[in-house]
Amino acid sequence: MQRAWFRAVMMVGAVVIGGRGAAGDEPNVSRERRPNVIVIMADDMGFSDIGCYGGEIRTPVLDSLAADGLRFTQFYNTARCCPTRASLLTGLYPHQAGIGHMMDDRGYDGYRGDLNQNSATIAEVLHDADYATYAVGKWHVTKKVRPEEPQQKHNWPLQRGFDRFYGTIHGAGSFFDPNSLTRDNELISPLADPEYQPETYYYTNAIGDNAVRFLADHAASGDDRPFFMYVTYTAAHWPMHALEDDIARYQGVYDQGFAPIREARLAKARELGLIDAAWPMSPQAVAWETVKQPDFEIRCMEVYAAMVDAMDRSIGGIVEELRRQDTLDDTVIFYLQDNGGCAEGMGRGNNKNAGPRAASPSLPPMAADELQFDMIPKQTRDGYPMRQGYGVMPGGADTYIGYGEGWANVSNTPFREYKHWVHEGGISTPLIVHWPAGIPAERRGQLVQTPGHLIDIMATCVDVAAASYPSERGGHTIKPAEGVSLAPAFSGAAIERSGPLFWEHEGNRAVRDGRWKLVAKAGTPWELYDMEADRSEQHDLAARLPEKVEQLSRAWDDYAARADVLPLGAWRKPRDESR
Repeated sequence: MQRAWFRAVMMVGAVVIGGRGAAGDEPNVSRERRPNVIVIMADDMGFSDIGCYGGEIRTPVLDSLAADGLRFTQFYNTARCCPTRASLLTGLYPHQAGIGHMMDDRGYDGYRGDLNQNSATIAEVLHDADYATYAVGKWHVTKKVRPEEPQQKHNWPLQRGFDRFYGTIHGAGSFFDPNSLTRDNELISPLADPEYQPETYYYTNAIGDNAVRFLADHAASGDDRPFFMYVTYTAAHWPMHALEDDIARYQGVYDQGFAPIREARLAKARELGLIDAAWPMSPQAVAWETVKQPDFEIRCMEVYAAMVDAMDRSIGGIVEELRRQDTLDDTVIFYLQDNGGCAEGMGRGNNKNAGPRAASPSLPPMAADELQFDMIPKQTRDGYPMRQGYGVMPGGADTYIGYGEGWANVSNTPFREYKHWVHEGGISTPLIVHWPAGIPAERRGQLVQTPGHLIDIMATCVDVAAASYPSERGGHTIKPAEGVSLAPAFSGAAIERSGPLFWEHEGNRAVRDGRWKLVAKAGTPWELYDMEADRSEQHDLAARLPEKVEQLSRAWDDYAARADVLPLGAWRKPRDESR
């Protein structure tokens, strides 16, 4: 493999080291040798869930990709699903792309709830560089889930650079009857889709099967362009839905409760070199002896594990199709997760319909072509009412439950906090990179300790694809990309970043600069941690090092001012733009 692949792109269009860029020359990389690129993202999973990052869940496909590729130990997302997708797709911080919170327009540019036109997606950039582009799975970067006019699809996948799409526009829903299921540009029902009719519909399997189909069609068409594929699973986001055979694989695994699994994961992660032995475990969130219904809690985690297991096998189908086409070596595969484990109490309260499943349906069945738009469906297709409530055993299509704080604490081992927060438990993700033609044999199976962020995926794709990041597109000025290419790490070279990394979500804020991290929950003072000595954030150094706090807080203030984060708290209440 020529060494040209391993040069970092200092300037590709407007992509530059450290984030604030100006246009420059294209890299000297032959377009004839450009790789395929697949970005795979999972949903609501913690740092330690998959096997090669310490978990007991069976993930042999991801473990194999890691063994033959690289694992990044300090890679970061944005703590929430849709801001993460906006950031990954555009190479910008999420507020810069218009999605600083969720899919609501709060009246400020950073909080429009729609991917803006001053950002370019990876698909748009690579499509302009003569790549075929495919998307499969969860989209969640537009509020127009049920558009009334064609122009309201301006932020659907085919309007943002993708040639083909199969997946969901909304961010959550049933795995057996997905919300806003779409093929290309048309909403569909899983039962009325003439192109995909499995014996049992399960969204995780459907994502993998349709990704394989896109790859097979690409090869069969004789299209000699490389491809970019964006594969975004909803596993393991609530609801806890899985097939019974998969759940049975984890019977008995979680019977001892939270603490033994956390301890086993910590020990394994230390053995793998992912966690320093000096970093203490974060506190236990829930004591097992306080659990009211152990069988229910055990079942929640059995289903969660089954969801991850099914996703790994689905990814395996994609890998096998690449191997069948003899293109696996020439394909860069990224695997990562959109936020940390989710402690939300979805479906775990004193809800009505909390009893056992009825012996027979009590509601009229839905028509095969009826579209599903409810995040929490009112019923199953065959007429069973939806059941929620503490003690409802999850897994089936008529249940809608989250796995709860105790297991989220396990998922995020050994870190603090969860999805929503920007302490390490909320923003730390595995990143696996597999590329046999681009990662030297002696580097495979190694760990990359340098911090990285979602903003770097765009820069890396531009780099390896010999593409040009635009300063203007379709009459719109495109904001300079913020990330740096990770490609130097593929050959063992340093990743050069000239400035800190930043976060804000729901008033929770952070800045990471080398070994130092400044972090705070909404409305609370800054905390300062030495990430080399204490990545589990147990020893706050803010009182001892006020000068460092002042330095990093000024950097965060500058970022917030330039990156459409302000006014802080804008996500809470819509701005009255009539004034």
